[in-house]
Amino acid sequence: MQLSVVVPCYNEEESVPLLVERLVQAIETWAQDAEIILADDGSSDQTWAAIEAAHRKYPVVRGIRLSANRGHQVALTAGLEAARGDRIFMLDADLQDPPEILPDMMLMMDRGYDVVYGRRAVRQGETLFKKATAFLFYRFLNALSDVDIPKDTGDFRLVSRRALDAVLAMPERARFIRGMFAWAGFKQIGLEYVRDARVAGVTKYPLRAMLRFAADALTGFSTKPLKMATRLAFLSLYVTFLMAVYVFLSLILYNTAPGWASMLLAISFFSGIQLLTLGIMGEYIGRLYMESKQRPMYFLSEETGRAEDLADPLKAAPATLRREAS
Repeated sequence: MQLSVVVPCYNEEESVPLLVERLVQAIETWAQDAEIILADDGSSDQTWAAIEAAHRKYPVVRGIRLSANRGHQVALTAGLEAARGDRIFMLDADLQDPPEILPDMMLMMDRGYDVVYGRRAVRQGETLFKKATAFLFYRFLNALSDVDIPKDTGDFRLVSRRALDAVLAMPERARFIRGMFAWAGFKQIGLEYVRDARVAGVTKYPLRAMLRFAADALTGFSTKPLKMATRLAFLSLYVTFLMAVYVFLSLILYNTAPGWASMLLAISFFSGIQLLTLGIMGEYIGRLYMESKQRPMYFLSEETGRAEDLADPLKAAPATLRREAS
């Protein structure tokens, strides 16, 4: 198998037919030695029915369905574990990232690169808030991270088998796949493109999901927030010393007692510092707790053409879990 295309899908029943049509055209050069894997992340609409219909129309399409909604990064991981190709092409089901630039990515990989990632030169169809937060997120992440993660990129990329195997060997459950590929290293290059508007449906990344995703990225690739908490503790001690000097000088020089406003301000300031520090520590402790459970990231409930295999729960588990069990 030369090429695998992996697409995580969640409530994308409207996008799947057009997605498959464009992907089939994009991989036409490698059609005899390629596969398209659509990973349904426990959708609540007719996404799985659309995937089954695509499989019947185009046998090159494979569908896998997670037993429950586990999130975009886990669904993408499921598809990557199922991929058999020497090169693996990743994109989202909303077609904001154009599959038509796959030939250009393949040419760049022919020159010896292991990872060819798409860099968004223009973002069409997105709100000013979305563009601003995305711009700030990558720069803030790189300022705190110990790994240089390419700016203005997503999971839209073509990777070699050895780069993928390196990422799949990483055991963490809180996945930030674009950061994991950056950490893995190898020879990487970016390819600029124009990001289109979503073809159908609505975004599956509301503000709450984006904040959770950002927290996973920060805690997964940096310990600087913990160091920042320590610095805030020293800052609070310094401010406490200054306020103590002010109180004693006021008492000696003016014989006045501090008012309730200054006391309330001091209490609020130090309480905020303490809560922020506890929150940062809680994020890391919570991540350690979840990782220590060693639960599988997902189970498969259905797979196109291979439903009989899934009668055995072990066969429905991730490839890594099956290897451990055997």
